Amino acid sequence: MKCILRSIGKANALVKTSVLLLGLLGLHLHLQAQSNPPIRIGSTLALTGPLSSTGIVHKLAGEIAVEDINKRGGLLGRRVEWVLKDDQSKPEVARTLYEQLLNSEKVDLLMGPYATGAILSAFVVAERYNKVLIHHTFGIPSQAKYDKQFPAWALGPNPDKTVPNTVFDAMASLPKPPKTIAIVTSKFPSVFFLSAGAREVAKQRGLQEVLYLEWDFGNRDFAPIASRIKEAKPDLLWIGDIGAEGNQILEAMKKIDYVPPLHTHVYPSPGIMAIAPEAQGSFAISPFEEHLPFTKNKGADTFIKAFDERAKQAGLPYTRVEVQAASSFTAWQMLEAAVTATKSLNDDAIAKWLKANKVDAITGRLRFDGPNNYGDDLMHVKQLQNGQWVVVWPKNLAAPGVKMQAP
Repeated sequence: MKCILRSIGKANALVKTSVLLLGLLGLHLHLQAQSNPPIRIGSTLALTGPLSSTGIVHKLAGEIAVEDINKRGGLLGRRVEWVLKDDQSKPEVARTLYEQLLNSEKVDLLMGPYATGAILSAFVVAERYNKVLIHHTFGIPSQAKYDKQFPAWALGPNPDKTVPNTVFDAMASLPKPPKTIAIVTSKFPSVFFLSAGAREVAKQRGLQEVLYLEWDFGNRDFAPIASRIKEAKPDLLWIGDIGAEGNQILEAMKKIDYVPPLHTHVYPSPGIMAIAPEAQGSFAISPFEEHLPFTKNKGADTFIKAFDERAKQAGLPYTRVEVQAASSFTAWQMLEAAVTATKSLNDDAIAKWLKANKVDAITGRLRFDGPNNYGDDLMHVKQLQNGQWVVVWPKNLAAPGVKMQAP
């Protein structure tokens, strides 16, 4: 009996010692990260201007990512400091600010901004200084010529073909598939690119085009467009929108008592659309929504909890993690993976590693060995049901118990 008690005592002592050592190790890493100079990562976001309703989502995601990294000891034993500036939704401002980040702020690494226009501007600066630029929402892969840029926005190299086909596959699965289509689109670069692709794919698939319209980004008067859509009476309305534009079109159609049978959106602001009654039933594209099977992806559990809490504190209209938040967080996961693997802040080493390796992230497994460093198209079709975005296509990835809804 005494031998057993002595054995139990030794086991308990061993457990206590192990816990103490782990605690000391964690404290050591924390103190080491605090004592060394921070790793400064610079970026811009659209915190004001027409893209700010989505820019704030990226800001929260980045803050959570940086805090999480620092809680785990930082990068290379150093605390991470995020130097963030407001590009006002203007690509020309973003370009100037990235110059400032490198020349005045002396940041160690760069993180891309939100939206294709600003990212294009950041490309120019990153290439001039031979810096890696990981970015999360670039929509025209063929223009991503700089060899040290890496996308978290997993559209694949030819989204003008693959994305519309995914959307039209989903629509074709409905009991009454659409036969006619109206395409209305912003001239915002990535949105226009995808909409032009949708126009060609629709023709190839035998959808009859009954209306095609364009508007300048920043337009506020959608009444004439709404009237033309109502006159055309399409079975399916493709809205090439970004930010609040989709809401503005839906509101304009509501004022003239028109509701399109089916409507799909390109890059809507997820929160303000989720709470709009007239937006219920909307379709869009997404690599991640806050439900199974996506919640099993790397980092999803902790990020979802943190984002939901932070979004409530910030007063966001939609607090669930969706495509924008997830893609932004993915970009930080990519950066952490590359720096950790290379044990370096050297841009050449980081770029070489990303090209040769896959990264497990909240949006799935990403690779960067395809054209212009793009890998697979991970976009799926989601729908707004009962105030929440849920993936509905393909069926094997649909939210549990959820089916695509149609009028």
